[in-house]
Amino acid sequence: MAFSATFSISSSSSFTLSRKIYRPFLSQNVHSLKPTSLKASSSTSVDYSTASVVEKQSTPSKTGNWQWKFKENSINIYYEKHERESPDPSKNILMIPTISDVSTVEEWRLVAQDIVQRVGKVNWRATIVDWPGLGYSDRPKMDYNADVMEKFVVDLINAPDSPVSSSESDLVIFGGGHAATLTVRAAKKNLVKPTAIAAVAPTWAGPLPIVFGRDSSMETRYGLLRGTLRAPGVGWMMYNMLVSNEKAIQSQYKSHVYSNPDNVTPGIVESRYALTKRKGARYVPAAFLTGLLDPVNSREEFLQLFADLEGKLPLLVVSTEGSPRRSKAEMEALKGAKGVTKFVEVPGALLPQEEYPAMVAQELYQFLQQTFEPSD
Repeated sequence: MAFSATFSISSSSSFTLSRKIYRPFLSQNVHSLKPTSLKASSSTSVDYSTASVVEKQSTPSKTGNWQWKFKENSINIYYEKHERESPDPSKNILMIPTISDVSTVEEWRLVAQDIVQRVGKVNWRATIVDWPGLGYSDRPKMDYNADVMEKFVVDLINAPDSPVSSSESDLVIFGGGHAATLTVRAAKKNLVKPTAIAAVAPTWAGPLPIVFGRDSSMETRYGLLRGTLRAPGVGWMMYNMLVSNEKAIQSQYKSHVYSNPDNVTPGIVESRYALTKRKGARYVPAAFLTGLLDPVNSREEFLQLFADLEGKLPLLVVSTEGSPRRSKAEMEALKGAKGVTKFVEVPGALLPQEEYPAMVAQELYQFLQQTFEPSD
């Protein structure tokens, strides 16, 4: 997210934000696959620039809530299922949204609809889930951090009553931003065992740490800011100033969430603004903004996560042409990196799956074909 503001956390410690903060939006046989690097061309007869979530609606086959039990909380997790009617069995895709203050299943909806409607040697069905504390899921006041979010992903995949559970171990995971990196981290630990992963515009650093760093002085200030955002009264006031207003949302989408400002419609802004007004909306953003949801603390750790999956499963990285400079540098570090089976670049910024769903769906489907459909 991009914002510009100046405020004091306490009389003894002040934290000034007077510059734009580029947030990582506030994310066949494996041994026969050789690493490749491709750049998707935006010159095509399909008008990707108008394929936004508002203009082209798709209807889920099923929606529902799954109860995630975490400590003393029973949290309703919103999910959508997309599938095409077919007598043949289908393989499963779990799509996880980018973590941000306006995170929602809607960002993956058109990609899901596109992929499941394709007719090939393998049928696909897709499940999209909202994070706890975000989207249309419950938003309890909890101490959210990277370990909590990782546990959610692990429990979601492994629970017997999960909407994405699969006895055939045929699950593919698509994640955006931090969701991609958290998935890779869980796979590295063998907590989840997907058959393939696609990391779309992957990120690992929250909006403040990626700009101001993580030394002890800054960590203290992040903690003060986080506590203020979570506090009654003043927390809502600060949240409304920084996040929950249509001007701020429009600004972040036009500056770096989308690469083409013309794709940011009033409908998108209104939809995302409504999400920021849901009960408990500020707790996860407070953690994300200040780096508590970061899966790792450095580029070296980021690259090592991917390297540790070398030879274990196919892994696609989808970078974007228009990401903010710092975020793009982290994505580019994965080009040719150990553990990355295929690297492609598409138009877009930090949310290409929503801004250019047809192009992202094409890259993801080609990856699925190369991985799961035997050559003739």
